[in-house]
Amino acid sequence: MKAKEYLNIMQKILHQVDEGVHVLDSDGNTIIYNNSMSNLEKMSSKDVMKKPFSEVFKNLNNENSTLLKALKLRESTINKKQTYLNKDGKEITTINTTFPVFHGEEIIAVVEVAKNITEMQQLSHKILKLQDEIEKPGEAKFNKIRKYNFNNIIGQSSNFVEVIERAKKASRNSASVFIYGETGTGKELIAQSIHYNSERKDMPFIAQNCAALPETLLEGLLFGTSKGGFTGAIDRAGLFEQANGGTLLLDEINSMPYELQAKLLRVLQENYIRRVGGSKDIPIDVRIIATSNEKPEKILGEGKIRKDLFYRVNVIPLNIPPLRERREDIPLLAEKFINKYNERFNKKVYTLSDNAKEKLLYYSFPGNVRELENIIMGSISLIDDEEILTLEHIGEDDININSITHNINEIEDKGIDDYLADLEKKIILDALEKNDFNISKAAKMLKIKRQTLQHKIKRYEVLIKN
Repeated sequence: MKAKEYLNIMQKILHQVDEGVHVLDSDGNTIIYNNSMSNLEKMSSKDVMKKPFSEVFKNLNNENSTLLKALKLRESTINKKQTYLNKDGKEITTINTTFPVFHGEEIIAVVEVAKNITEMQQLSHKILKLQDEIEKPGEAKFNKIRKYNFNNIIGQSSNFVEVIERAKKASRNSASVFIYGETGTGKELIAQSIHYNSERKDMPFIAQNCAALPETLLEGLLFGTSKGGFTGAIDRAGLFEQANGGTLLLDEINSMPYELQAKLLRVLQENYIRRVGGSKDIPIDVRIIATSNEKPEKILGEGKIRKDLFYRVNVIPLNIPPLRERREDIPLLAEKFINKYNERFNKKVYTLSDNAKEKLLYYSFPGNVRELENIIMGSISLIDDEEILTLEHIGEDDININSITHNINEIEDKGIDDYLADLEKKIILDALEKNDFNISKAAKMLKIKRQTLQHKIKRYEVLIKN
């Protein structure tokens, strides 16, 4: 097969990919220009193909074109953000990877792969603009943010109260806090409570999910951008500057790109930031609260977080127990949510029926407090004129405490020891329920000694129904 035929096949294949692909030969003429790149730059393929790159893109040179830099200077560029105007004058932002292709010491082609992130870049700018508008103390818009404090936290189980007491102590200083808790346990609620109970309460509280944006955008969002730092860049303060004097919550810090973690560590060590593309050091005073829905030992073992960064943010560790480990709080939380959604839906439900309370009390709640709230919200929204929330309202089939399935993903998340412990606890609860919470009968059913069952009940903090 001839080289020309190979080229035609490659062109047809590359027309099917979402990323833009632009390839020049050793003389700087375009030999591949796929449909995605054509749509991105609003350039017709016939206006680009087989023509010198420098003649088609006359405003680009070795300094501002990664393709020419690869061709003339033999330099590769990996994941570089570029903002430029296309043929129609529309601002386009891409993440480009560009590299020369060698045959021996000779360059035979240069390849550029561009991913269009224009919409994500616009979203990043909107987030920064919105934060800048609402996080200024003393302005009316600042007061529109929902502020949570320790008075909003419901719970009386000993393991949960212990965490809240530690959180209250943490609010009396500015040390970094690391909060671990499963999804739905209320990590941001506790983070906000720490902030609004501290001396920083009149300063901004800003939260950013580290898994929401790719590294290149997250870096600019956190540290800001400097005009001229890259094509189309403007001077814009990042979240660190906007949170200055206050608190920055880094949610799901275990999802932050590894290279960006090193830059974050430097900021935390030196207490200044440098905007992307800038040269000026800007001092900042920001308290960091980081959260993770995966256990610290897991994210450390899997290398999802740098050890040096973890030890920097884990000055005050808080481990929020899941709802299945604080069952005595379930009725309290259910009552709170009943009152909340009575008001929202204009209903008059005042209590749970005994069978509904029992079902909730011994359900495992994989979605934790958030799942309990959703169950109550859904139930009340469907009630007509009833005053009691019954088992029929919450859906008996939807909450099945007797069905135990082995989920390999859950085992991977928790580890086999924790998974088996949870499984044993569920079996004990089931046996107790079936025997009207008679410990002797339940022990006989489980074929273990009564003393052994009592030990396990104490170990797992099983709530015995009177």
